[in-house]
Amino acid sequence: MAVGRVINRYKMAKHMSVTITGTTLTFARKEDAIAAEAALDGIDIIRTSVTPERLDSASCVRHYKSLSQVERAFRSLKTVDLKVRPIHHRLSDRVRAHLFLCLLAYYVEWHLKEAWRERLFADPDQAAKATRDPVAPAERPAAAKAKIARRCHEDGTPVHSFHTLLTALATIVRNTCRTSAGRSELYGDDAIKPTPATRDGSDRRPRCVGRARNTDSSTRP
Repeated sequence: MAVGRVINRYKMAKHMSVTITGTTLTFARKEDAIAAEAALDGIDIIRTSVTPERLDSASCVRHYKSLSQVERAFRSLKTVDLKVRPIHHRLSDRVRAHLFLCLLAYYVEWHLKEAWRERLFADPDQAAKATRDPVAPAERPAAAKAKIARRCHEDGTPVHSFHTLLTALATIVRNTCRTSAGRSELYGDDAIKPTPATRDGSDRRPRCVGRARNTDSSTRP
C-alpha cells in the first residue's frame, strides 16, 4: 500500500505500529524499540571468528582500522598516482599484465614512502600505533605536529610531500658524453650533485645493479 512506501522512506517503519481499517488509519511509536536502538547510536560492533588467544579485542579493532590502508591503495591505483584506467587492452592476458604492472608500481611506491617517511609529512612513529588505545581518536605526536607547523626539519631542509620530493629528486642528473679521437674513445661524466634537501632521499631510493657494456672497439671481435 502507499502508506507502507511513505512510512519506510527513511527506514523508520520498524519503529512505528500502523493499524488500517476500512475507515481509519492509526499509528503509534514503538517506544521500547526506539529506546533500544538509541542506546546503540554511534557504536560499531566488530565480530570475528578468530579466537581471543590469537587476536584480542584491541588488536581486532586495529586490524579493522588498517583496512583504510587498502582503501588508500585502491585510491592511489585508480586516481591519485598510477591511474590504472583507462585500460586500452581487449585481450584478457594483456589486461591482467596491465593490472600486474600497476600493482608492481604501487609496491615500489609503498616502499619509497616507507623509506622516505622521515622526509615527508607522514608520521615517523609508527610503533606507537601498536600501543595506543585503538578506540580513542587518533592524535599525531607532538614531534609530527611541530614538523608540519614549521614545514622544515631540524637541519633546515624542507619537509616534502611524496610528489614534491620526487620532483626535487628529478633534478639529479648524470650525463655521459663520448667523443671519438682517432682509434680511442674518450668518456666524460657530468653529474649534478644532490642538494642537501635531496641527498637523504637519493641515498634511500631503490637501487638497480646491472652489468656495464664494454664499448671499447679494440676488444670487440
